[in-house]
Amino acid sequence: MTRRRTALAIALAVAVSAPLAACGSDDPINHPWRPGGSTPGPAAPVAEGDLAGSLTAAGASSQESAMAAWAAGFQSAYPDVVVSYDPVGSGGGRTQFVEGGIQVAGSDAPLDDEELAAAQDRCAPGDVAELPLYVSPIAVVFNLDGIASLNMSPATVAGVFARTITRWNAAEIAADNPGVALPDLAITPVTRSDESGTTENFTEYLAAAAPQAWPYEPSGNWPLDGGQSAQGTSGVVQTVTDGVGTIGYADASKAGSLGTVALGVGDDFVPFSPEAAAALVDASPRAAGRPAASLVVDLDRTSTAPGTYPLVLVSYTLACTAYEDDADAELVAAFLAYVASEEGQAAAASAAGSAPVSPALREQVLAVVEGIAP
Repeated sequence: MTRRRTALAIALAVAVSAPLAACGSDDPINHPWRPGGSTPGPAAPVAEGDLAGSLTAAGASSQESAMAAWAAGFQSAYPDVVVSYDPVGSGGGRTQFVEGGIQVAGSDAPLDDEELAAAQDRCAPGDVAELPLYVSPIAVVFNLDGIASLNMSPATVAGVFARTITRWNAAEIAADNPGVALPDLAITPVTRSDESGTTENFTEYLAAAAPQAWPYEPSGNWPLDGGQSAQGTSGVVQTVTDGVGTIGYADASKAGSLGTVALGVGDDFVPFSPEAAAALVDASPRAAGRPAASLVVDLDRTSTAPGTYPLVLVSYTLACTAYEDDADAELVAAFLAYVASEEGQAAAASAAGSAPVSPALREQVLAVVEGIAP
């Protein structure tokens, strides 16, 4: 227990002093954890029994950029640690975690009942932890020459992806975009071909916000046959970019130069932003009936509160509160303490445009992390 607490304390101290190589510029504005300006602060002193080994993780492709920043920051403090992340997708990450092949997984959707039971068995005598450490808007992205943004009501977005609205100059799109010269061009939706937490979050939004236009159950697998599809977030973005009149959905950090949709919220249209995503998460309650270490958020997809963006992805880090190997427990606890820290969240925001978790949510996460033990 003493060694684990020491590892947690060192990880948090390191987060204040260590530079994050993957976050881009050395400008001190981008690195507020550096003391005294642009010169990198000294690495934390190496303590006896300092961390070493490998932390292997896999899962949501949405977390790829953030994970790269987290790994760089953590490894700069602990050069004898190797952190690897395979962005195989949420479904693949959950499967590998439940089967015991990895220490940590990333998932854009909570474990379902069957997965939760299997994960509890894997983590026994501890519990499975589901920690909301990556919060990001999902962007509806499109490729239309000369148009950088459009407004769409939830019913219009649902109609486009249900393929009941098939042309860009349709009356439903025109009504929300007066004065915009919409082309008489076919709409080509692009969806995920793999099981995806991003798809599950997107279909949850459509089912909640536009049930009349979207008569399908939320699912990590796209519910309609036909149309174009692609593997992973990067595959969807590339397919939309390469097409004409294409539209898709992806973690907002990957939207790049594509056009994006401002979603109808109450009487307004709200573009995606980390702040609007965080506002929705903070206004949403915890999901009921889950283990104590499961901090799943029950997102209010139908919010009409000003400034909230309802198409939000909360990506969870899955871990166990008990590991057979002492070294695994120490390594996982220290890494997650860094990821949850203000500095770790700032690193993800800089690298991936995500929304830092609130202080209240951070406190809940760290209470779970502190309980990780052999």
